Formats: sequence, C-alpha cells, structure tokens
Amino acid sequence: MQNCIFCKIIEGKIPSTKVYEDDDIIIIKDIAPQAKIHLVLIPKEHYANILEMTESQSLILGRSFKKLSTIVNDLGLSDGFRIVSNKGYNGCQSVDHLHIHILGGEKLTEKFGH
Repeated sequence: MQNCIFCKIIEGKIPSTKVYEDDDIIIIKDIAPQAKIHLVLIPKEHYANILEMTESQSLILGRSFKKLSTIVNDLGLSDGFRIVSNKGYNGCQSVDHLHIHILGGEKLTEKFGH
C-alpha cells in the first residue's frame, strides 16, 4: 500500500529500530512506548486487521507467535508480556495494517481501558 507507514518501514523507506526480522514479519520498537519495553510485530504482507486476514495469513501470524516464543528472552520479556491488536475506530487502530503490540519489561497494570 502506497501510503501505509508500516509498508514503508518494511521497505526501508522510513527508519525504525528493528529488533527482529524474518521472511514474514518484522518487530520494531514502538516510537511512543506505553511500557518499559514496547515492541510492534508487523506482518510484511499488508492487510488491515485480524478480521480481514486470509487463511494463509492466519497461518503466518500463528508462526509469528510461535517465533515470539523462541526469542522472548532476547527481547527482555522472559518475566511476562502482554500482546494487543487494536481493530477499528473504537479499538483505537491508528494504522490500517495489522500489527501486534508487545508490552513488558515491568509489571503492567491490570486495567486495559476505561
């Protein structure tokens, strides 16, 4: 997608701090962290959200979560983390490219919203 900020990050047109990359995903540091460690897992294939993904895209996302389980120590998240995917206006999705927030590195609040 031409105007998608995450597609531009994936293509290297916008700088980011990558902490992991493979053929299917990148994981970058969030530019406005909401926790001591705040990362964003982004599939390289563009689709808006979890409701719009195809069966094959869901398999890639599943492999991405499995990959996360093997690099959690390298990311500094061995004591636990939270994963969040926002969807739509009420869910505060700011970029229409599926992305998963990974928050941790400290004790997180139990409150998710208001």
